[in-house]
Amino acid sequence: MLVGVDVGGSDAFDATLDELALLAASAGDLVVARVTAKRRAPDPALFVGSGKADEIKALVAATSAHGVIFDQALSPAQQRNLEQHLGVAVADRTSLILDIFGDRAQSHEGKLQVELARLQYQATRLVRRWSHLERQQGGIGTRGGPGEAQIELDRRMIGDRIKTVKERLEKVKRQRGTQRKARERRGTFRVSLVGYTNAGKSTLFNSLVKARAFAADQLFATLDTTTRALWLGEAQSSVSLSDTVGFIRDLPHKLVEAFEATLQEAAEADLLLHVIDAASPLLAEQQAEVERVLEEIGASQVPQLLVYNKCDLLEPSQRSRQSSDWIEVHPGVRRQRVFVSAATGLGLAELRQAIAAHAMSRTPGARLNPDGLPPFPDEAGSASAPPGPDPANDSVIPPHQHA
Repeated sequence: MLVGVDVGGSDAFDATLDELALLAASAGDLVVARVTAKRRAPDPALFVGSGKADEIKALVAATSAHGVIFDQALSPAQQRNLEQHLGVAVADRTSLILDIFGDRAQSHEGKLQVELARLQYQATRLVRRWSHLERQQGGIGTRGGPGEAQIELDRRMIGDRIKTVKERLEKVKRQRGTQRKARERRGTFRVSLVGYTNAGKSTLFNSLVKARAFAADQLFATLDTTTRALWLGEAQSSVSLSDTVGFIRDLPHKLVEAFEATLQEAAEADLLLHVIDAASPLLAEQQAEVERVLEEIGASQVPQLLVYNKCDLLEPSQRSRQSSDWIEVHPGVRRQRVFVSAATGLGLAELRQAIAAHAMSRTPGARLNPDGLPPFPDEAGSASAPPGPDPANDSVIPPHQHA
């Protein structure tokens, strides 16, 4: 059973719980019911309040649900109280994402990153997990008992393991740093794919470099960063293209910290291909969430090329009349947009040309437009400043996002 609570009119509230349902399906769960509620503030004990908790309990019995998943983060006390009240396992959005990451991580680095995030999450939930032993006395003249000893033992074991995993990840970070410095010495132009999960990054990666990275129509299909050489005939050179982990709304901060070594690929790239699901009804919200995470990891100043993917899923009237144009995303900041379909190959030639233009802009004497970006080729093939968006262009982008 899925539960979502609109706390204080939150902009991030998903009234349909569709994304949480996709997360649950990715974790192998079958959704049998959805419940939404609205509160001014979370209830300290049960998060939803006693009345709504009783309603959820009745629905659990009626649907024979094996567990309840909340779309918001729960405190350890709230999770424990809900499990006692409902009589079934209770999880929140953070633990669900951690479970998915744990199942999908394949490389040694990915497994270490997920383990670190999971340990840090569990460390906050040890309190009173052994409450059934707390009051047992160990003998004459002693205080406490086996419960307190178990809590301290678990806390110490988790602390030691966190220290070990951090040391291993630091070694991985140094190795990645060495690899990046080697690419810098070779003068390799570094391109990283970023975007909301399930925007089609891995499919686009496979289409560009003819790789076989795992791609599927599900959230967090791949977690491990893959880097391949991409030959650009337009620039007569190769660039390194990296596929990174996808972002999602309310991505747990501990996961962002744990994946620092992986996300550093994006922060130190020369160009980011921001892949956007053009067919998503939440396009603007997903794009804003990716921008927020890029700001958090220090990659907000890296030049971006906006890649609107899955254009083949749009109705003909919704598609852009141009394969590429420019848009003002912030006052004084313009970015190029390319409309593609990684599944059908639509627009991939234009995308390669745009990447080549960015790569060639690093060469001495290259002509740049006033925004400091590569020149935009006009219809005659000569370089010119980027034109403004065509007012008559009925593209997939909402009107308020046009320049």
